[in-house]
Amino acid sequence: MSDPTLEVAKALIGRSSVTPEDGGCCDLFAERLRALGFTIEFINRNGVTNLWARRGTTAPLFVFAGHTDVVPTGPLDQWTSPPFAPEIRDGLLYGRGAADMKSSLAAMLTATEAFLAEYPDHPGSLAFLLTSDEEGDATDGTVAVVEALKTRGETLDYCIIGEPTSVETLGDMIKNGRRGSLSATLTVKGIQCHIAYPEKGRNPIHEAAPALAELAATRWDEGNEYFPPTTWQVSNIHGGTGATNVVPGHVEIKFNFRFSTASTPEGLQQRLTAILDKHRLDYDIKWTLGARPFLTGRGPLADAAIAAIRETCGIATELSTTGGTSDGRFIAEICRQLLEIGPVNATSHKIDECVAVDALPKLSAIYRRILEQILTA
Repeated sequence: MSDPTLEVAKALIGRSSVTPEDGGCCDLFAERLRALGFTIEFINRNGVTNLWARRGTTAPLFVFAGHTDVVPTGPLDQWTSPPFAPEIRDGLLYGRGAADMKSSLAAMLTATEAFLAEYPDHPGSLAFLLTSDEEGDATDGTVAVVEALKTRGETLDYCIIGEPTSVETLGDMIKNGRRGSLSATLTVKGIQCHIAYPEKGRNPIHEAAPALAELAATRWDEGNEYFPPTTWQVSNIHGGTGATNVVPGHVEIKFNFRFSTASTPEGLQQRLTAILDKHRLDYDIKWTLGARPFLTGRGPLADAAIAAIRETCGIATELSTTGGTSDGRFIAEICRQLLEIGPVNATSHKIDECVAVDALPKLSAIYRRILEQILTA
């Protein structure tokens, strides 16, 4: 007899939903959730499909969140089987989105169906927040839903996002936070001149180099119990006309901080510009705050997840804040406790993306057990 989570995962993978397309995935959820008594609301914006489905009106509110969109497939001739034709080979389910994150969405749905079959009158409320704009610009997806919820004063008590967080085996790692991301474009100004007469100009690359060396050597913070120290990295440097006999008039330097809760964007900006000023550079700088860090420490949700993984998988999970950004950075603005829990991340965004078939019912069981501990205790 086929596993229900596997069947939903195959149905979702079979819907082509390259960002920002949803491919009908949210319609599948709307139909199944409506049958469970959820109120269905589409909060679409600029061609992005966003689903907010809620069952119940009382606290606490537990939310499953995720994205139906996937990254582009890459060269089709490099796939062993078509990316939107789910196929099982050697115990693995193949297809674009198998790991990131249609299997998680399937497990959330079947966990909810099983939970409500046993606890139809549970305390509190259940909701789903789904978007088709996570892998793209992320400007009209979860952001739009969070804005709408803020406007009407709705807040979340607990949230699980289905990002693929496991490393070697299901449940060995979950994310209880993410680092912030602060980027900037720095333009250091000089005076262009003939390279044979450098005294007639001012080379901005030469002038910027000592400051860059100091920035690279700076220890921004020590991190904390959950976060590694903040890092600063240059991503691009561009200067010059392309000629070999011209001192450039300016150099453009792009860089990024990945920062912990031990630092603030404002503090990092102040410390960096102080170093630039110390080196007496003539510069302009444009900052972009991509995400603030968020953290869920030990508490009801983390304890429930640790216990659920131990009961289902027989292993102790690791709480981690490593990796890039996720839509958790938006949800954290209105949510007290938030975790990311999902399958092994090894093949996300790759050719022949896949997930272990036997992980699917286990992931559903983990989600269901968390629901039981949070909403029936």
